[in-house]
Amino acid sequence: MDAIVNALPSFLLIFCRITGFFVTVPVFSSRNIPARFKIGLSFFITLIAYGSVTGVNVTIDGLFILSIARETLIGLMLGFVAYLFFTVVQIAGSFMDMQIGFSLANIIDPMSGTPSPILGNFKFMIGTMLFLAFDGHHALIKGIIKSYNWVPLDNNVFARLSDGGVSEFLVKSVSQAFGLALQMSAPIVVALFLVDIGLGILARVAPQFNIFVVGIPVKLIVGLLLLILLVSAFPNMFRELFSTLFDSMENLLRLLGGSPAS
Repeated sequence: MDAIVNALPSFLLIFCRITGFFVTVPVFSSRNIPARFKIGLSFFITLIAYGSVTGVNVTIDGLFILSIARETLIGLMLGFVAYLFFTVVQIAGSFMDMQIGFSLANIIDPMSGTPSPILGNFKFMIGTMLFLAFDGHHALIKGIIKSYNWVPLDNNVFARLSDGGVSEFLVKSVSQAFGLALQMSAPIVVALFLVDIGLGILARVAPQFNIFVVGIPVKLIVGLLLLILLVSAFPNMFRELFSTLFDSMENLLRLLGGSPAS
């Protein structure tokens, strides 16, 4: 009983970080996954991670509540960075929807419960399946366990947050995510822009054509044909995106904790 009482503070801090991580990380944070499963998974991952956290004595005192907030914040930030790059596909899909004309028919995304563009939701589902096929969910679990080598329980995250380096990194991550979304949607967006130019020239040359009637099906056909041609490149595209995701998580851990412990 004494051993359990002594281990409880450290266990609770580990549980807070892992729970905060699974609340925001992609795939695991889906609304389709029951809350009981998330809590149970966090509990068992905490049991696994507890054995790797050594040499830190935690006591329940006046600063324990602050420690809980600190560990929860670390988990939320790691999950947010992962989810930010995972939603690049939805942002790219919204860019393509605006060009094709699907933006007027947004649907409810079952993963997040919010309105989502049609192509964005389609690519998000493909990305989720490829993420699971590439064992990305195992890499996420391994990453949160290994995070204690970078950021132990006795860390000084609040001091590192005060210097502005983490805030600057998050802002750069957001801009990088938008840049990746533009790159993923560029082939279709540029092609449909050229179609718009061609339709504009046609409207000047042959005013008798009703461009508003002809243009919509033309852009729809061209956009879907290009999408079919690009489907074969999705695995390599998503593999590079997931690589960027894990690199960003590692960079965040480096900012929060410095060099990993051996």
